[in-house]
Order: sequence, then C-alpha cells, then structure tokens
Amino acid sequence: MAAVTVDRLIKGYNGIPALREVSFSVGEAELFGIIGPDGAGKSTFMRIAACLLKQDGGTLAIRGFDSLTHTSRIKRIIGYMPQRFSLYPDLTVRENLVFFADLFGVPKNERKRRIDRLLEFSRLGPFLDRRAEKLSGGMKQKLALSCTLVHTPEVLFLDEPTTGVDPVSRQEFWNLLADIKRDGTTIIVSTPYMDEAERCDRVAFITNGTILMIDTPSAVPGSFKHTILTVRAPGIVRAARSLTFPPEVLDMQTFGDRIHLTVDDADAAGRSVDSMLTAAGFADVSIERATPSMEDVFMEKMSDA
Repeated sequence: MAAVTVDRLIKGYNGIPALREVSFSVGEAELFGIIGPDGAGKSTFMRIAACLLKQDGGTLAIRGFDSLTHTSRIKRIIGYMPQRFSLYPDLTVRENLVFFADLFGVPKNERKRRIDRLLEFSRLGPFLDRRAEKLSGGMKQKLALSCTLVHTPEVLFLDEPTTGVDPVSRQEFWNLLADIKRDGTTIIVSTPYMDEAERCDRVAFITNGTILMIDTPSAVPGSFKHTILTVRAPGIVRAARSLTFPPEVLDMQTFGDRIHLTVDDADAAGRSVDSMLTAAGFADVSIERATPSMEDVFMEKMSDA
C-alpha cells in the first residue's frame, strides 16, 4: 500500500483553479518533491493533505485513510510544517518543544527521550533557553521541523521549508531530511528550488495546478526534446552581445563564464555561433554539448503545457 495516494484532486478559489485533477502516489519511506513556482498549487495541496482545507473533487488518502472522512486519524499520523514560521516567538526552544509535545499528547515518560534526540540531530542543544524570535532563519526552520517531529509522524509534509534560508542552512536542513527518511518516514516536500529537486527520490513538476511530469531526478534530463550547447569565449558578456538568434537557437542565457543555448540542430547552431563569434573577432571559442538541467526541462514542459 502506498503511503499517500492522490487521485484527480481538484481545488479552486472563487472560480479560479488551484489544482486541476492532480494524481500521484508516494511510497513508504520515499522523499517526494513537488517542484514549481509561486502560485503553482503547492501550498494548496499541502493544506489539503494536512486536513486544513477540503478539496472540491477527487480523493487524497494517507495510509489508506481518506482525508475527508478520517481527518482525526490522519492528523495523528502526519506532521505538517507550513511555509511561514509558525512557532511561538516569545517561547524558548525548550518551551516550544515541550508545548508541541503536550499538544500532540506525547507521553511524559517519552517526552525527554524524544526531545533530547531532536536536539541532538538538529544541533539546537546550545540554544535551549533562547527565544524563538532570536534564532536565525536556519535555526527557526530546524526548530519548526523538530516540533513537527516530536510525535514521530509516519508521513511528513513540508511546504517550502527552506525559502529565504541561507545556502549553508539549506544544506543542513536537507541533511536532516535524509536522516529522517532513513528512519522510515515518508516525506513530501514542496520547493521552488531546482537544485533541491535533485535530492528527492522522485519529483513532480507542477504549474498552474497541473502536474507536468513525475520522474526520478536522474531520468528527468532524458525527457528534454532539444539540445543544450555551452559556449565559452574570452569576454563572455561581450560575446553574448555579439550573437543574434539564428533559426536553430531557441533560447540563450548567460550563466557565469558561459553562454547557455537551447537549440534544435546542434551542428547547425554550433557552426552559426562559431561563425558569428569569429566574425566579431573572438578567438579560443569553445562550443560543447551539455546535459540539460532540471530548470531546462521544467521550462520546456511549461512551454508545452
């Protein structure tokens, strides 16, 4: 049995669709990513999964329990971390953990062991007596995750947990998720960051409430229908300005020290670009094929939708 099953889920606000017949399933102890921009429907799905919002159509089941008819049972076996920091800012780290342990009915003889374990893996031990409002963004997210985990949920829903968090804290947060997954917890996480998608077992691309594709991160580049060329030349900004769009080039972006081209005919595009740069006086031009990124595939799927 799948841990989470979603079948033709529909939700709208004032006649505007937020989810359009969304369907997928998530296996036991799987880390499943929902990837998409703001307004794609990610938070709407998360709120329905957390039994905070009712769908207009379709079904969502967690461990076989229907979200509309077994709300109380589901709330006992899931953890939900909303997008915005939702803890009590005037309580300390310790007080927040104790409060949520009480809220979830954690037995008193279990409370200390669980809190000590959460403090160990989140490395918040030295900050037990610091008020939540005084924590850094990364530490706030770790505390929110710890409070979400204090009742040892079987399925965890995280809504854009690293938005606005610095790169080092993002890395640490995802390391924590990997540890939680190894303990057997099923995790569904939404994010707008394509690099985070690569850390999931499977990803679903979503835009305008529609699932564009679902696959493993390693398989995603294989669905790209075009070819990526990278161009390197001395003075890359001036080189980019020297290029006009030949018919073979569909898109052009500058990333760091290279020009990133999406093309239909790699050989023809390579010859055209090399000819233009040579005519502009550039030497030592390098043009190579590259593996499409998650963002390349997502943008292509969006344009086809």
